Amino acid sequence: MTSIKQFTFNPFMENTYLLYDESKEAVVIDCGCLFRKEKDTLSTFIEDNNLHLKRLLSTHYHFDHVIGNTFIYERYGLRPEMHCDEFNKAFTLNIQLAKFGMSERIDDVEPARYIEDNEEIRFGHSVLKALLVPGHSPGSLAFYNETDAFVIVGDVLFHCGIGRTDLWGGHYNTLISSIQNKLFPLPDPTVVYPGHGPSTTILNEKTHNPFL
Repeated sequence: MTSIKQFTFNPFMENTYLLYDESKEAVVIDCGCLFRKEKDTLSTFIEDNNLHLKRLLSTHYHFDHVIGNTFIYERYGLRPEMHCDEFNKAFTLNIQLAKFGMSERIDDVEPARYIEDNEEIRFGHSVLKALLVPGHSPGSLAFYNETDAFVIVGDVLFHCGIGRTDLWGGHYNTLISSIQNKLFPLPDPTVVYPGHGPSTTILNEKTHNPFL
């Protein structure tokens, strides 16, 4: 069984997810730790649970979701994996930070590889399926675990909300299409873990989301 540890990091209250199973192999999805205390919180959990971090995955390349990539690379030697339309079409992290009035300066970490739509991501005994869900950004990915019935969606879908489309690479109609055609076909009980805020389910969003 895949376990999920959620951390909420940085001033934008971004959800970073650490996934692991009985093999002790683990992946981080959307590493948003910015401050030293946040980095210590993440690394302490990894070390206290004797986890072996194998991969660093990104749903998309907005700075609040990847601002911890440098820390992961320096501490664990892992480069991020994402869809090719993210890193290649996004502003650099320093430009993104400046646009939001932040004074931090953080270097971009070159991706280790690019993830394709429907690709299987394996670690330990766990399997995630990458789903291409553009609209919030050009190459947003969701990571779906069929066995344990959950999906990590970044900023595509929220509890009774959807991702914003006014940032670089956003497109409203594309976002709605991604949700309806790639996420809503998942089984109703599937738990949805978003990039900000509380978890929800596919059924709840089909039933109650006012934007859909």
